[in-house]
Amino acid sequence: MEEAALVARLRAAGCVFAEEEAALLLAETAAAADPTALEHLAARRAAGEPLEHLLGWAEFRGRRVAVAPGVFVPRRRSGLLVDRAVAAARPGAVVVDLCCGSGALGAAVAAEVRGVELHAADVDAAAVACARRTVPPGARVHEGDLDDALPADLRGRVDVLLASPPYVPTAGVATMPPEARDHEPRPALDGGPDGLDVLRRIAARAPGWLAPAGTLLLECAAHQAGAAREAVAAAGLAASVGHDDEADATVVVGRREEPR
Repeated sequence: MEEAALVARLRAAGCVFAEEEAALLLAETAAAADPTALEHLAARRAAGEPLEHLLGWAEFRGRRVAVAPGVFVPRRRSGLLVDRAVAAARPGAVVVDLCCGSGALGAAVAAEVRGVELHAADVDAAAVACARRTVPPGARVHEGDLDDALPADLRGRVDVLLASPPYVPTAGVATMPPEARDHEPRPALDGGPDGLDVLRRIAARAPGWLAPAGTLLLECAAHQAGAAREAVAAAGLAASVGHDDEADATVVVGRREEPR
């Protein structure tokens, strides 16, 4: 299949960045022994499968992150969450990435802050497998429900706990683009009636894990910021909200105050 024909096919299927996607698919199959490999991937992409699932990787902050069918694809808006984590983490800090999915966020922090002790956790086995391919050597990825997966010896010594939990209200999942709605795991999207069920659980549990002056960072939608801030404050943390208009990204910050 010629590149022009592939671009036209992808554009007809609704791919906004058809030229870029065509180039990536051509590069992915250039050395394939199977002459039908490109046709196979093109058909799957035209049918709505995420490009990242077809390639086996997603780009996040200039790095390739392992993803697989059924695994949540990291969003660029989560860069704000990483920025805040990098700013809060000192060299050698203990960093925990909950609801880690592919492990992209924790891996980015570990790449940008020297010597962090990184732990990541997710309830989904496929996500955990991808995260273990993504995080740097020495980092640990745990499988289990939120902080239930974490080693007990982390209690009271986590410097930065970050999470991009599911925060789409249940009724809103049906209106999401088919790439997400049909191909990403429902538990990674559905945050309950108002989208904040999982965020509230993390906020309530976070103080028991945070070190003195430790920081909790939670991604949510802009319209949820007030309720999310209340949840963090209710957990006894000093709560604030950060927003990046250009990226349409919102992060709620909770800080554990140092004992006097």
